[in-house]
Amino acid sequence: MTNSNTTPLLEVKNLHKYFPIRKGFFRKTVGNVRAVDDVSFFVNEGETLGLVGESGCGKTTTARCILRAMAPTSGEMLFRAKDGQTVDLAKLNRRELHPLRSQMQMIFQDPYGSLNPRMNLFDIVGEPLLVNGMTNRKEREQRVAELLRLVGMRPEYMQRFPHAFSGGQRQRIGIARALSVNPRLVVADEPISALDVSVQAQILNLMLDLQKRLNLTYLFVAHNLGVVKHICDRVAVMYVGKLVEMATTEELYRSPKHPYTAALLAAVPVPDPRVKTGNVELKGEVPSPAKPPSGCYFHPRCEHAVDICRTQAPAFRETSPNHYVSCHRADELKLLGIA
Repeated sequence: MTNSNTTPLLEVKNLHKYFPIRKGFFRKTVGNVRAVDDVSFFVNEGETLGLVGESGCGKTTTARCILRAMAPTSGEMLFRAKDGQTVDLAKLNRRELHPLRSQMQMIFQDPYGSLNPRMNLFDIVGEPLLVNGMTNRKEREQRVAELLRLVGMRPEYMQRFPHAFSGGQRQRIGIARALSVNPRLVVADEPISALDVSVQAQILNLMLDLQKRLNLTYLFVAHNLGVVKHICDRVAVMYVGKLVEMATTEELYRSPKHPYTAALLAAVPVPDPRVKTGNVELKGEVPSPAKPPSGCYFHPRCEHAVDICRTQAPAFRETSPNHYVSCHRADELKLLGIA
């Protein structure tokens, strides 16, 4: 699955990540938690792909597999490196991954937990530089000062510790750390969800500005569809470890093809008390990834489900140019989006 117009920077094919369920004295494997279950998507260079869904749907696990913070169970993760070669990240060992680590970095969700309280800003932002061979302290100081200016922080703060800064400032420090080694792909794992609403827009605008200046590519993990609409070029929707829909942001918001996507969009609050929102309450509960239902995973909660939905898993197919959906009735349903 690729965009025919360009060669993707990252292409994920049939990615699986299962966690074994063990019981008994001998810890026998009796099942698996299907955290990521046959996920395929691509990210073009210079764009932002939003990965959205409810908590526990597998968004962060997918992101961590891509960065090889955890090893996938199966599948391919094809990454186009700086030298132009395409490598499968899933098959590389630790030694082979080392030269690629600097090309893929992560911005973490919690700006309080992701910064070492015993390290000052120079050590936090400069550590990736040291690990990647910049042993000259003066050169590191110059580079850290440059990075702090880049994210809107003063270089004089270099000797201060994280406790002296607000949540928004800490996230700027985390962004500076991620950019220190000039990555090509940045995975942002809900980078503003732990911040005050008053500073969320500042961080988003900073990320957009940095993307233009440094030609960054973002994989933006989020559950807030209002934020996703502001920052993402395309959106991929996950449900219980599977991708159910992927399209350009404008197309997905205007004309969703999957009932789950339509329900998520209907839940987006409108800043006008006179506007009535639709009934977005889905019946039932999210199924367990350890024991998902047969057929389409969403069918127990879907008001449009028919017999084939209960027995046969739908294929993730392209229904229109660059609009992919996993639904048997995608061509016949007329679902409401938002402007």
